[in-house]
Formats: sequence, C-alpha cells, structure tokens
Amino acid sequence: MAERLTLKDPHKEMRIFSVRMLVSAFVFAVLFGVLLYRYFDLQVRQYEKYRTESDRNRVQLQPISPRRGLIYDRNGLLLADNVPSYSLDIIKEQVGDLEKTLDILRSILQIDDDDIEKFRDRLHDRRPYQPVPLKFRLTEEEIAILAINRFRLPGVEVDAELVRNYPHGDLFAHALGYVGRISEAELKKLDPVNYSGTHYMGKVGVERYYEEALHGKVGYQNVETNARGRVLRILERTDPLPGQDIQLYLDAHVQQVAQDALGEHLGAVVAIDPRTGGVIALVSNPSFDPNPFVTGISKTAYKALQESPSMPLYNRALQGQYPPGSTVKPIYALAGLHYGMVTPSTRVPDPGWYQLPNDSRFYRDWKRGGHGGSVDLKQAVVESCDVYFYDLARKLNIDRMHDFMTEFGLGAATGIDTTSERSGLMPSRQWKRTAKKMAWFPGETLSAGIGQGYMLATPVQLAVAAATLANRGERFEPRLVQKVGGEPVHVPAAPRIQIADPVDWDVVIDAMEAVAHSERGTAKGIGRDSLYHIAGKTGSAQVVGYAQGIKYDASVVAKNKRDHALFIGFAPVEDPQIVVSVVVENGEHGASMAAPIARKVFDAYLLDAEGKLREGVPGIPGREARKLTPVPVGNIPEGAEGAAEEEPLE
Repeated sequence: MAERLTLKDPHKEMRIFSVRMLVSAFVFAVLFGVLLYRYFDLQVRQYEKYRTESDRNRVQLQPISPRRGLIYDRNGLLLADNVPSYSLDIIKEQVGDLEKTLDILRSILQIDDDDIEKFRDRLHDRRPYQPVPLKFRLTEEEIAILAINRFRLPGVEVDAELVRNYPHGDLFAHALGYVGRISEAELKKLDPVNYSGTHYMGKVGVERYYEEALHGKVGYQNVETNARGRVLRILERTDPLPGQDIQLYLDAHVQQVAQDALGEHLGAVVAIDPRTGGVIALVSNPSFDPNPFVTGISKTAYKALQESPSMPLYNRALQGQYPPGSTVKPIYALAGLHYGMVTPSTRVPDPGWYQLPNDSRFYRDWKRGGHGGSVDLKQAVVESCDVYFYDLARKLNIDRMHDFMTEFGLGAATGIDTTSERSGLMPSRQWKRTAKKMAWFPGETLSAGIGQGYMLATPVQLAVAAATLANRGERFEPRLVQKVGGEPVHVPAAPRIQIADPVDWDVVIDAMEAVAHSERGTAKGIGRDSLYHIAGKTGSAQVVGYAQGIKYDASVVAKNKRDHALFIGFAPVEDPQIVVSVVVENGEHGASMAAPIARKVFDAYLLDAEGKLREGVPGIPGREARKLTPVPVGNIPEGAEGAAEEEPLE
C-alpha cells in the first residue's frame, strides 16, 4: 500500500497560535497587574512606612546621658563631681574582624588581659550599634596614637564623657559609696529607656540610695549619618534633665579630724547632731579609694582589697556589730529608775563580784576588790561598776531590758539613708527560743546588763542611743543627706520615750557628765581642760571569753583578741549639739583610747580655728580658749575602767 502523505493545515496552526497568544497575553496582563498593584502598594499605601525605613539608614535616634548630680558637704565643699574622660570604644557592627582589631590595639596601646575580658563581658549587655568601651581614661598620647592609626581601625572611636570623681579619695568612701559600670543583672532591673545612654549607676552608699535623684533623665537627638555611621549633622535635640545636686549633713573638717584621730587603729567614729539627726561624721577605718571602682577596678587590685586582713571594704560604722560593753549602762540606769527597781540613792554592796542565788559562779567586776563597801547609781555610772549593773539586770529581767533598749534604737536598723546597715542584736527570751532553740539562763541576763553576751550594736546605733539620751527621749532617724535639689529632706522622728519621772533624765545625764568631769570619772582625762561640759560613758567589750578566775592580761593576748574600746557622749551638756560614738577594735580601754578620739571630734565641731567656742556654744565659765593640740592616746588615767572579767556566755 502506497505511503500516505500528511498535508500541512494552516488553519489549525493559526488556531493554536491564537490560543497561545491569548494565554500569554492573559498571563502577561496578570503579572503586569500584580506589578502595578505592588508598585501602588509600596508607593502609596505603604509610603510612610518605607520612607521611615529609608530615613533610618541615614537618621539615627541617639540617647544623651544626663549629668550626674553633684554631692556637697554641709559647708558647700564638693565631695563628688564629674570630670571629662576619654575612652576607647568599639562598635562591633562596623568592625570587619574583631580579633584582628583587638590585636592591633594591643600592639599600639597598653591593654591587658583584664581589659579584654571585661570588654567581652560588656559585649553581651549592649544594644545593636552601641559603642562598647575597651579602655578608659585615655591619655593625650594614646589619643594621638589612635588618630594616626585610624585608617586601619574601622569601628574604633574615641569617646568623651563625664565620669564620677571623688576628689577626697578614701575620706568619704564609706559614707558616699561609689558608682560603677552597670552589670547585666542590674540592667534588667533598671528603666531601659532612662538608662539607654548611661554606663554607670550608684553601687553602694549615698550614691546608691539616692540613685534616682542623682541620675536625672535621659535626653535624645536625631542625627544624620553617612554610610559608615559617622554623624553629619544634628536634626533635632531634646536635652537631658541633669541629676539633682545633694547636700549632706557631713562636715568635711570633722570627718578628717575623726579619721586622723583613729590613725592606724581599726574602728569607727559616728557623730550626729541630736537636734536634727544629721550625721556630721561617719568614719570607718581603714578606708579605700573609690575612684578605681568608677570605670572598673582591676581584678588584682580588687582581690588585694578583699583579702586584706584589715578589711578596708567593710563599713564598720554601719556593718560592724560589737558588744556595746559599759556604754549602755546609763540607759540601763534610766530603765531601773523608770520601772522603780532603784532610786538615785539605792546602794548595792560591791565586794568586787556578784553571785546569783543558789549559784556558785562569781561574776566579777572589772575592778578587783570592788568600788567600796556599797555603790549608788551615780557612782555606778561614773566608775562603771559592773556589780551594780549585774544586780540591776537581775531585777529588770531580760525581756524588760529588751523592751526598754529597743526604744533607744538598739537591736534594729536605725533607718539611716544609705545601704548595707546591719541591725545589731538586743536579745530576749523569745529571740533565743527562735534563734537558738534554747531557754534563757539567768547568767545571760547579767552579761547583757554590762553590754556583753549576745548583745551587739553598730556604732551608728550607739550614736542614735546617745542622741536619744541627749534629747531626753526624742529619737530621730539618722540622715546623711540634708537637701536634694535644694529642697530639705524630712527626718522622721520616733515617738518620744515617756519616762515615769522626767527628773530621771537629769539624774542619768548628771552621772554621765561626772564621767568626764569628776575626779573618779572613767573619762576624766578628756574633761580636765575642756571649754564645754561633756556627758559620756566609756566601755570595754570582750572579744573572747575567759574562764572564771583567769585575769585578763593584754601582754599575752593576741592583738586581734584584745578587748574593744568604746565611748559614747554628747556636748555641750546644757545644749547638746553633737553626739559621738567611737569604737576602736582591740583598743582595750575606752577611757584611754576611744574617749580621746571623741574629744578631738567634739573640739573640731564646737571650737573655731583659734580654739575658741563657736557662736551659740555654751561654755564653762572661766575657760575661754585652748590650743588645739593632740589629746594623748594610750595612757590609762587613774580610775579608768579596765576589762570586765566575766565570761560572756556565747
């Protein structure tokens, strides 16, 4: 069969071509419609959004950190200011090879491993494009070196900022505290907006307690930048609100005198104005320089401070808890009068020891042989007779003692406007049942009666208690800060202590005055040539206990186990204007060690530069001026108290 040939069908091909053209045109029209819609969506409907995104490529919103408030003493002396400082910053997003950049920087500048480690830690806390400091306080030479090498260090900037400075170094470290770099944990607790331009915050002390007032409010500025992020011009600016300046009650002159008076001794001095509760001096010795903490202290330096046997970072004025020893005897005497357990003429036999009924143990007086056949209240305070207060403590009982002493601020935080204050301890039966799971023993009441045993107090608590005595029952919360932003800070007062017979205040204060101004007073050495009347009480507190019958001998006792020396007092007696508490660790005798320090503080506040009484200070008739010479420290005057020899029951 012959092969059949197929002929070309032009009509069919035309139909196929037409269909394909229609389909292609439809697809093209749909795609073109989508393109038009998308173009309309981008250019019309979402115009504002993408215009803003575009602007962000060249316009940035930058935070402006506020100036931190300044801190002054009561006389306007600057204690904490802000000084310009240059830092080396790195913007990670603008650095091509971070490790290479760090190597270059280490080759041209002195950057140690500690700087690098802290820089890496800060990288975790930052926001995108936020500069991260690598090195602080650049010198002019280092700034010049960076300028020369700028071409090979993209993303590396030299930034100028104000950093905290403490011009008096260690003098106010424990009172003011210090600022430091904000940690990651702290950043989570802070307002991220208000701290967006800030690298520092108060860490401890007044700097921390008044952080909100000192910090201020952040500002902002819109800036135009080029492709490399360099600022070309400022488009808009909202200035930050600077932090408020703070004025303290502290007196720099008195603070310096108190620190110098302590010398090399470990201890604390607290001075308060009893009329306001304002803290005139707060010294903890030894101290430390807070300036290295501002931009970041090195690990080596911080470790040295932490491991120092003298513990310079430890704020003894607020955190040191010491047995108050005989300094609390005037308050116990007042309690005895108030509760009717004794009268000013009540006499107690004093053979030099005391015994509880049906108890073979001897609770000995610091003075072997006692203070005479019998002792009345005034003599007991003046000569610090332990036997009298053993007997009074037994009559009062520990719970009544606890209730009365807490009214003077013992056993609880005073509420001072700073950080890290400890509460001390005023024991009671309930406290021991809760804390020790044990019953209270009568002998422990006797130990508490002379400020030993479980009883503990901080130097600031002792100052508050003495101020309450000076005020005859009115107790203020102590305050470091007098004004914030020029506005006075309210100082709350506790309800006035009510005594059964108001004359009892005079009885106790008269006895305290005799401590410094009578021939048998334990602190007579500081009252001999004073231009004003001083009321005070010395104290010695055991650090370790001794077995019954063992005589305390400082020559065979390690220094860190020797008794603490204490003193509380106020002056002038007629119009109390300053209260002082002193604790000298292992100073042994309050009369010869702590009281002379207090006298120097009294003089610094009450006398002028010529040694004359300041205006408004009542003086002793016939005494007009004295030469401000150092008061001897270390010699025990005749009649001074020694170490109580009873064993505190721990």
